[in-house]
Amino acid sequence: MKPHVPGVLFALSLVAFTSVLVAQESEKPLAFRIAVNLALQNSASSGLSRTDLERAGATVGAARSQFLPSVTVGSALGYSHGFPLSLEGSAPSLFDVNIQGLLFNSAQRKYIEAAKIDVQATNAQNAERRNDVMMETVLAYMQLDLLDSYLSIQREQQQFAEKFQDIAGQRVQVGLDSLMELTRAKLAVARTRLDIARTQAAADALRQRLSQLTGLPPSAIRTSTETIPQLPAVSQDDDLAAEAVSYNPTVKIAERIAAAKDLRAEAERKQLYPTVDLAGQYAVLAKYNNYTQYYQPGSFQRNNLSIGVVIRVPFVNPALHAAAGVAKFDAVRAHQEAGRVKEQVGVETLKLQRSVQEMAAAREVAQLEHRLAEYEIEVTRAKIESGAASLKDEENARVSEHERYTAYLSASFDLDKAQVQLLRQIGNLETWALGATTKPETGKSGSSAIP
Repeated sequence: MKPHVPGVLFALSLVAFTSVLVAQESEKPLAFRIAVNLALQNSASSGLSRTDLERAGATVGAARSQFLPSVTVGSALGYSHGFPLSLEGSAPSLFDVNIQGLLFNSAQRKYIEAAKIDVQATNAQNAERRNDVMMETVLAYMQLDLLDSYLSIQREQQQFAEKFQDIAGQRVQVGLDSLMELTRAKLAVARTRLDIARTQAAADALRQRLSQLTGLPPSAIRTSTETIPQLPAVSQDDDLAAEAVSYNPTVKIAERIAAAKDLRAEAERKQLYPTVDLAGQYAVLAKYNNYTQYYQPGSFQRNNLSIGVVIRVPFVNPALHAAAGVAKFDAVRAHQEAGRVKEQVGVETLKLQRSVQEMAAAREVAQLEHRLAEYEIEVTRAKIESGAASLKDEENARVSEHERYTAYLSASFDLDKAQVQLLRQIGNLETWALGATTKPETGKSGSSAIP
């Protein structure tokens, strides 16, 4: 049967249209926030964060389960010669059931509270990992965007260098310049090629890293300057150091660790307190274990049950006293470490705050120097028209202008990097990078920093 021609043409047209759409989609640049979201979703640390949080929750459950009765079913079969002695603390039996559980134990209550604090510490640690992924993605994206601008400048500079080399070669042929000038022109071309190769290598490395972070192929990693959100202004009058200390996940982790060690130290101390345990046992005894020979006739019972509470009051236990002392010193050291972390975060934040001011001034200087270099090109062109300058002077002015513009871009990136680092310190990185309306909570019980 012959194929239906209109149907075949429609199918071919649909395939062609789909191919065009796919090609256009692959040519679209990768938006900044899409890249950050993809990195958070595909990062290996996301799975690790979930595992750590689940483990911390399981630890709380394990600590609580000590208050739930445990039931063991089994038997203690054995041969008896003479009086039936016990087997591992139980009378020889055909079948037995043992019940054990905590009813009152102050130390275990504190261990449960410490496990809950560990969950909060895990949340803070996960928030720190999330910030690590965002920070690396943001800086890699911004630096790649900068290197792409570098490449455009360097290629323009290469074109001018090659043009100047051609002019120098022509002037040498007519005897207006020496071979030294031609060699200098060739050297300028070679330097621009070297700069392009280095910039391209750095850009390829960043593109590969962004590919690993986002899960996209390297060919799909194309930055878009317009999608990078504007960084907020930094006031030098604000107490950002105090704000960082109150939020920073590193501080939260140290504080939660210290709080957990406090509770564990108290738990070790309360090991010296009285405890009450639930205990019970049911056993079916065998006649061949000589029970009837040592009990009055008619008093032997095959089914036996004991249930009650076991009260323990530690009276003299040097080992428990020593363990409590060690735990107390561990808690003191953890608080000292938390204080050191707070001081370090405060100092680093203040340094970043002041460096933003310094780098903003450096960028302004670089920008003004670039403008002067542009004016110098215009002046040189006017001199060439009047015969007071040569094409070589114009080439030198253009090289200087490219260098000044490169310095301006570099200063701009240094400023952006410092501002991004400062946003992370004070807890505003996610708000800026993803457009969140509120700060993410870190280190609170029941909240998770897992993306």
